[in-house]
Amino acid sequence: MNPTPVEILDSLLGYLGFVATVEPEDRDGLTTLQILTHEPDRLIGRHEEVMEDLQYLVNRILASQNPPGQKVVVDVAHHRTMKDDALAEKVRQLARTVLATGRPMQTAPLNSYDRRIVHNTFKDDPRICTWSPPDDARIKRITIRKRPPAKPADPAA
Repeated sequence: MNPTPVEILDSLLGYLGFVATVEPEDRDGLTTLQILTHEPDRLIGRHEEVMEDLQYLVNRILASQNPPGQKVVVDVAHHRTMKDDALAEKVRQLARTVLATGRPMQTAPLNSYDRRIVHNTFKDDPRICTWSPPDDARIKRITIRKRPPAKPADPAA
């Protein structure tokens, strides 16, 4: 029987010598594995590299067990959640500026995870739309602009 994502991450943390609790959460349709520990900075890393590496390892193990495998997000002491909320608030501020001036604005260069947050922030907004270039670059800027008015239905049709 294959271990669960929580069991995989708990085992990895145990082998690395960390005393931690792993709690699964459902957030935006993704399973988030929340690591609660007394030493969160060591599991986050300077530039979140340790947290990203743990996420990569858990997802690779899951994919090897049952291709294509479920994807999980690893978070340490709600660090990623707070960062995501701060990013969403920052782009909402950009959107308020776009609505006030009518001029499109661009975000700072973002990775794919952060771009997903930005696009999801405005997916149901009737006034704002987002666009990112369709190239293969890993880091891209997103353009935030006013959504064009909907065309009225043609009564003659």
